[in-house]
Amino acid sequence: MGVSRPAGAGAGAAPAAVLAVDAGNSKTDAALVAADGRVLGRGRSGGFQPQRTGTDAAVDELERAVAGAAAEAGLSGGPPYADRVSACLANADFPVEEERFARAIAVRGWAAADRVLVRNDTFAVLRAGLADADAPAGVAVVCGAGINCAGMLPDGRTARFPAIGRISGDWGGGVHLAQEALWWAARAEDGRGGPTGLSRALPRHFALESVAALVEALHLGELPRQRIHELVPVLFETAEEGDPVAAALVDRQADEVVAMAAVALDRLDLAGARAPVLLGGGVLTAGHRRLDARIAAGLAARAPLAPVRVVEAPPVLGAALLGLDAAGAPAAATAELRAHFG
Repeated sequence: MGVSRPAGAGAGAAPAAVLAVDAGNSKTDAALVAADGRVLGRGRSGGFQPQRTGTDAAVDELERAVAGAAAEAGLSGGPPYADRVSACLANADFPVEEERFARAIAVRGWAAADRVLVRNDTFAVLRAGLADADAPAGVAVVCGAGINCAGMLPDGRTARFPAIGRISGDWGGGVHLAQEALWWAARAEDGRGGPTGLSRALPRHFALESVAALVEALHLGELPRQRIHELVPVLFETAEEGDPVAAALVDRQADEVVAMAAVALDRLDLAGARAPVLLGGGVLTAGHRRLDARIAAGLAARAPLAPVRVVEAPPVLGAALLGLDAAGAPAAATAELRAHFG
């Protein structure tokens, strides 16, 4: 993983300055970072899904990544591993959840209990995308399995959304897009809706003859439900071929990205400023031409001064930068950290 160990690292080595954790629905990345920005060790484990597994089991999954990073850094004596923890977690959608997860992490002893800070994982993308010379002001929209948005100002004020699905007004993200594509394809095939190329393209992806066969396979578990995300690129390909139903779904996703970013900018009084809009997550970093063009046009109309940038750096970089910020690290440390992650 490109580890840079301090001289003499091994049993009894000093804890790192920051234990950075970025956890999404499907994977967790951890990194131990020295005060000078060197990455001492990295680890990876499965996703953080407290709503499904419970908080303790979800933090157990984080601990597997943390243990991997500690082992790679030569910290064999057990915790504490760092002076502070900076964790950016999926499913930490309300401040009360961030506080709950921070308490659950604090009892593990990875760092002092009063130096554990948990944020929603959108803030990792936001910080990774902000230049270190900039005042930390901007907005990030993340569209991966789900969709979320967060903004921040130098004084610490933030703008955010619950982003827990339709009950909080959300639309989009990979899982939702795949479900929408299937909905339209099923209705096209059985006659309840108009024609769409999705009714052929979606089952063909899984070497099935019909949408009905695809639905049956998903329902009976013959095709694992988690594979539904594979339909998202098929949706975008069908839209590029000119299918109006697929194109409408892509356009609506773009409009939702624009709406979230514009509202967050307005809340922070940044709509007329040169604060960046940063885009992250698998859907927004895949280079879909129609989606990208509509987002650019929508933001140009609603926030004409805001530069739009795609963030391809791993989000754990953002979690680590937030930790170094809290530690008052010098610019040379953040430059060293960025160099490690390319």
